[in-house]
Amino acid sequence: MSSDSEKPVVEAKPEEKPTPAKPTAKPEEKPVELPAFEKGISDKLVEKFGDKVEVDFVKDDRVGIKTSKENVHDVAQFIRDDLHYDHAESVTGVDYPADNEIEVVYHLGSYTESSLARQVLTLSTRAPRESNPIPGQDSTKLPSLRDIFYSVEFGEREVFEMLGVYFDGHPDNRRLLLPEDWADLPPLRKDFAIKGR
Repeated sequence: MSSDSEKPVVEAKPEEKPTPAKPTAKPEEKPVELPAFEKGISDKLVEKFGDKVEVDFVKDDRVGIKTSKENVHDVAQFIRDDLHYDHAESVTGVDYPADNEIEVVYHLGSYTESSLARQVLTLSTRAPRESNPIPGQDSTKLPSLRDIFYSVEFGEREVFEMLGVYFDGHPDNRRLLLPEDWADLPPLRKDFAIKGR
């Protein structure tokens, strides 16, 4: 006679682990086909300037080029004289406090070259983000492109005023929107704080 304490021991089945899926062969990735016309534009810049320029992007109707502040004037002149972009559609700036730099971006186009009618070439450069936004020895400085593209006149003035970038060679580095006696940080710098907030 068996007692209740002598119940047969039932062994638990170990949990079945799912078998890992067999790795499937990845389809070979085809190289991205860049638009031929736009690639031709970027290739001309690389051929001329080598590692002084960096191709940021090439896509339909758009080419992005980065260069140093020491080379931006020469690159811009080549873009105008050899690639036939004849005006700046806009000039803007971006503050990168983590990198301690301010980037200025020129969007260039052409009124005179029909093949460039839809094209926009983005030319960007960076300068050290100095603490003093007022022109002087330690201010953020870049060469002006005003002697190459007349249409940058007001855009560079706005970037000067809103981000504190002084453009060497600009004929009119005056305030455009802010009061002449503005004594605070430029309002588009990330560390600008509105008083009372």
